Amino acid sequence: ENVQLVKTGCCNLIKHVQNAKKFGVNVVVVVNQFKHDTKAEIDAIIQECKEAGAFDAVSSNHWAEGGAGAADLAKAVQAACEAPSSFKYLYDVNASIVDKIECIAKEVYGASGVEYSELAMQQVETYESSGFGKLPICVAKTQYSLSCDPSAKGVPTDFTIYVREIRSCVGAGFLYPICGDIMTIPGLPTRPGFYDVDLDPETGDVIGLF
Repeated sequence: ENVQLVKTGCCNLIKHVQNAKKFGVNVVVVVNQFKHDTKAEIDAIIQECKEAGAFDAVSSNHWAEGGAGAADLAKAVQAACEAPSSFKYLYDVNASIVDKIECIAKEVYGASGVEYSELAMQQVETYESSGFGKLPICVAKTQYSLSCDPSAKGVPTDFTIYVREIRSCVGAGFLYPICGDIMTIPGLPTRPGFYDVDLDPETGDVIGLF
């Protein structure tokens, strides 16, 4: 058990709670409980989330108890849906492509600004002159950090988001900036998780799923 370490790690979770609240919705956080987690550690996460403004925060043990283990989660989500809320979009979809990307970078990621490659700026001009400038934005970047640097953990500050190109999904109705070194496909880990899954020949139990 290391409650203080858990609390220290909550800074990133708190940022996500704050981001979700910017959309005017009631935020529910669920702590996916594993057998090695202690009650004190889970309680610490729940407390941090509530103090950050979450509508509710609960633990869920459905992997061990099935539906019954997620009953508290279901009740919390129901209560959040029934409570008053005022949903709003983060930005005006009619704003320029650059303004929409900057809004996401600053409001969601906490960046100080956005940098564009020459190609990205050419694409901005092409999309806007072609009538696609009013499409919403879906950012493609590393999932390991709020910045473009996967090693920058927690809630990094004083960084810029680098947009190397902007691709379009006109049929689906959005543009997606490619930020940093992220790859969109295949997006698979170098070591797939199935390497850790095995079968115990004596008991018949599956090993490595949890």
